[in-house]
Amino acid sequence: MKHKILLVDDDPDILEFLSYNLTKEAYEIAVAHDGAEAVVKAKSFKPDLILMDVMMPNMDGIEACEEIRKNPGNQNIIIAFLTARGEDFSQIAGYEAGGDDYITKPIKPKVLLSKIKSLLRRKTTNPQKPSKITQENSNIIIDSERYIVIKDNTEIFLPKKEFELLSLLASNPDKVFHREEIYTLVWGDATIVGDRTIDVHVRKIRQKLGNNIIKTVKGVGYRFLG
Repeated sequence: MKHKILLVDDDPDILEFLSYNLTKEAYEIAVAHDGAEAVVKAKSFKPDLILMDVMMPNMDGIEACEEIRKNPGNQNIIIAFLTARGEDFSQIAGYEAGGDDYITKPIKPKVLLSKIKSLLRRKTTNPQKPSKITQENSNIIIDSERYIVIKDNTEIFLPKKEFELLSLLASNPDKVFHREEIYTLVWGDATIVGDRTIDVHVRKIRQKLGNNIIKTVKGVGYRFLG
């Protein structure tokens, strides 16, 4: 079965370049010219992967990613940002919005294809998680089938990576997960992320679920307080 990729960029030359190279590799392609169109196309096209520019008119890539992630049915879509900017704040904003990775412009075809194969392989080889993890002491239910967290009988939305990080830590509350292990299990070996990526995601989880959920073990990693 062909993998489906949605390409989002306001530059027609980049869309043509991406479409040409990915069609040659037998991917099924759809395109959108701004973030607002991407939100609509994601509903109808149901892509496996979205390659999305960050800086666009009408709705930028960060806003579009947030809108796409609001739909629980879109949580398994891989979203990779296309950006010419390497500033830390741009990457942090992207990960907070629910993005999975970055691909830097100018794009080299071989690097692009290698990255896409790696991202899609990670999607198809992710181990199955328990459908529900219940932590009675913290009044939390983590529902991996619906990608929702229920705390004190209230549903709370977490973007994909926040959800996967929480699920990983909650799967073994007595274990301290090392930072390197978290990077590998949540982001994958082939993904290059900044040093602050995990810290940002933990901070966002704490904001939504409370500061007593995850304990920082300085110089080592994190532990779930079940």
